[in-house]
Amino acid sequence: MDVQLQNDQEVCKVDSQRLKDHAKKFMQTLGRQDDELSILLVDDANIRNLNRQHRKIDSATDVLSFPQNEGDESISHMLGDVVISVETAERQAAEHQFSLEQELVLLLIHGLLHLLGYDHERSPQDEKLMKEKTWELFDLIFPGKTPSSACGY
Repeated sequence: MDVQLQNDQEVCKVDSQRLKDHAKKFMQTLGRQDDELSILLVDDANIRNLNRQHRKIDSATDVLSFPQNEGDESISHMLGDVVISVETAERQAAEHQFSLEQELVLLLIHGLLHLLGYDHERSPQDEKLMKEKTWELFDLIFPGKTPSSACGY
C-alpha cells in the first residue's frame, strides 16, 4: 500500500506522517492494502480554484475526491486523490468540537469513502450507510469520540 501526502498549505501545522498512518490504517481495514492513495492538503484559495474548475462551484469546500479510474479498477490500483482544505478544517473543528487532527481524519475518511463509491447524496439509505462507515473508521483512531450536533458527516 502506498499513501502519498503533500502539504501545500502554511495555515496550520499538520503532522503529515500521522495523517498518512491513519490513511494506511483505513485502507487496511477496508481491504484496500494493495491500493494507492494520494492526499493533498491545501488552503481555501486552492481548494476554491479546484472546486470551481471541477465542480463549477465558486467557493471553498472542506474536501474533494478525484477517483483515478471512475469504476474501472482493472486499470491500476490507484484509488485517486483526496484534497483537504486545512483552513476550512480548522474552522469546522471548532464547530464540531474536534481537534484539528480529528477534523482532518474525518475529512480524510469522507474523501476516501467517496473514492470507494460511497455517496451520501444518492439516497437516504446511501447517506446512512456512509455515515455508519465514517464513524466506524473514525472510532478506530479516536474511540468513543463523537462530534457535536453541528457535524453532518
